[in-house]
Amino acid sequence: MALARVVVVGAGYAGVMAANRLVAMGRSGVDVTVVNPRAQFVERIRLHEHAAGVSNAARPLSGLLHRDVRLRVAAVEAIAERSVRLDGGGALEFDYLLYAVGSAAARGVAGSEHAWSIAGLAGAEALRTRLRQLPVRARVVVIGGGLTGIESAAEIAYRYPSLEVELVSQSLAASLPRSSRPAVERKLANAGVLLRTGVRVTGIRADGIETDAGRLLLSDCTVWAGSFDVPDLARSSGLPVDSGGRLRTDDTLVCVGQRRIVGAGDAVAPPGHVGNHLRMSCQSAMPMGAHGADTVLALIRGERPAPLSIGMVGQAISLGRHDGFIQAAHRDDTPRKVVLSGRGAAVVKERVCRFTITSMRFPRAYRWLPGSPAVPAPTPAALR
Repeated sequence: MALARVVVVGAGYAGVMAANRLVAMGRSGVDVTVVNPRAQFVERIRLHEHAAGVSNAARPLSGLLHRDVRLRVAAVEAIAERSVRLDGGGALEFDYLLYAVGSAAARGVAGSEHAWSIAGLAGAEALRTRLRQLPVRARVVVIGGGLTGIESAAEIAYRYPSLEVELVSQSLAASLPRSSRPAVERKLANAGVLLRTGVRVTGIRADGIETDAGRLLLSDCTVWAGSFDVPDLARSSGLPVDSGGRLRTDDTLVCVGQRRIVGAGDAVAPPGHVGNHLRMSCQSAMPMGAHGADTVLALIRGERPAPLSIGMVGQAISLGRHDGFIQAAHRDDTPRKVVLSGRGAAVVKERVCRFTITSMRFPRAYRWLPGSPAVPAPTPAALR
């Protein structure tokens, strides 16, 4: 019997987990090829550390992918019914495709070319070089009050105490409950980060940033840590997408109208009753990758795939190497009253980062928290 050819597009947290689980669980019945623009796996949850020069966020995919998974270093330009077209010419045929292209920084502010992005390896590497070149008392302005901006500002401030680090945003840690935000603000202040909230950035210049108040905030190094966006591959290939360009799937992660395509990770939009609570994060991407692999294997066997069920655990924030903040959450990602702060939180965050790598190397043993008791999918009558 011929092996089922599976192409995995993307080698992030979802893609690597999916590829390894396909081979580990497929009992030699699948032929898996991963297509990725680089031969490295990027630990995105360590990119702020990479930029500050305290760790390396890139590691060879050869050390993470199962020995029976083939790696094709290329970019996918288009997805057809049974094949993908690669940049530089050439194509790969598939019986099933797992779409795991991930996300990237959304740059909607004029002059974004004057800022360093923290969302990808190239940007983090360039920022790392720039920070080493800055003179004493140079000003570093981080734009974005989400977890990426918070972690980046704190890491830079601790690593480079001679620099003046400022975080500018309309709000700070909006994903945390109001009761938890003051603690994060204090920790940033302790790190030497100047907070400037209630400010909307309207433009970025080589010498600073422009705000909605018409004021120019001077900057010797501007870091963009704003929102995330997804690649346009699904839309440009004529696949069904939501308003944000994410691949639309059913509740098993099978692409709507395309039974040979399965999605996983940041660039996928499953129905609300199974996916509304899932944030763009490795906390969602890894179980989605594992479930996506299980869905592909079920389709190959002619079985009905199980619906997606993922429960969230919380949000872990590193604030330098020796401080952190962890906000526990219910499985639907609503906050609990449980928090962990200080050195203990930093230790837990580091263990979480290491656990992601270990999990990808042992995909058969990987388990995740199931979601809250399922909300029934809308019936046709309810949609009328």
